[in-house]
Amino acid sequence: MTVSNIQAQYGNASNGIFTKDKQLDQNDFLRLMTAQLQQQDPFNPVNNQEMVAQMAQFSSLAGISETNTVLTKISEQLAAQNQLLQDIKGGNSGLTPPTQEG
Repeated sequence: MTVSNIQAQYGNASNGIFTKDKQLDQNDFLRLMTAQLQQQDPFNPVNNQEMVAQMAQFSSLAGISETNTVLTKISEQLAAQNQLLQDIKGGNSGLTPPTQEG
């Protein structure tokens, strides 16, 4: 991946602002890291500790994002259960009882 490919995808970021309506995700991070490793000077390689720290931060962020998604689903399920319990206590089960004809 070259800088021109990144600029084409995200615009000119010289001012620190990406113009595309997308945030960088894990795939973008890995592509940038791969490009950085391919373009590094073999006599002055990237500091391994910095690279590992960046990967750890991204992994932590991905875990937090997944946790938030799961907690949101749990919250929605609890709200639905609470509403159902309130309907049952109030005598309104949300279902129309069958009528008997005859």
